[in-house]
Amino acid sequence: MRKKIAVFASGSGTNFQQICEYFQSSDKAQVDILIVNKENAYVRERAKALGIEQRYFTREDFYNSNKIVDLLTLRGTDLIVLAGFLWLVPQNLLAAFPNKIVNIHPALLPAYGGKGMYGHHVHQAVIAARESKSGITIHYVNEQYDRGDIIFQAECNLTDQDTVETLEEKIHLLEKEHYPKVIDSIL
Repeated sequence: MRKKIAVFASGSGTNFQQICEYFQSSDKAQVDILIVNKENAYVRERAKALGIEQRYFTREDFYNSNKIVDLLTLRGTDLIVLAGFLWLVPQNLLAAFPNKIVNIHPALLPAYGGKGMYGHHVHQAVIAARESKSGITIHYVNEQYDRGDIIFQAECNLTDQDTVETLEEKIHLLEKEHYPKVIDSIL
C-alpha cells in the first residue's frame, strides 16, 4: 500500500507540483491531499489540474479545533509536507504527527530563519549581508519557526552580481532537485 502524503501550502505551489509529479509513478507513496489556508492560492489550480483532492481551512479551524488532525488521521496520512506554508504548526498537529511533519526553508538554517523570514525576505537578508553561500534546509517541524532538527541541506555559491531574483532562481533549482528525493528517503 502506498504511503500517503498531505501537502500544506499557501502560495503558487511550484514545490507542491514538483512533489506531486515526482510521486505520480511511485509505488511507495502518493500525494493524497492538499491543505490550503488561502482561498485564492494558485496552488489550488495546480491541485485541480493534477487531480489531487484539496481542502481549505481557516485560522480558526487550524488553531482552535481538531478538524485538520481528524481529517488527516481518518485519511491515514503518513507524512505532512509543508511547501510554502507560512503558519506556525499548532501543538495538536505536532502531537498527532510526531517527526512526521517536514518543511523546506530557502536558506542555510539556523541563519536567516524565524518568523517573517520566508521567500524574498530571506533572499534580501542574505544579499544584504553579502554572504558567499546560501541554500536550502529541509527540517522536521516543531513548535518554533525553522528550529526543528535538520534533515538535509544543499548550498549554492553567490557572487557580487547576484540579486534577490537570481538567488531565488538558484534556490528554486535546489528545491526542485532535492525536496522530492528527501521526502522519498524519509518515507
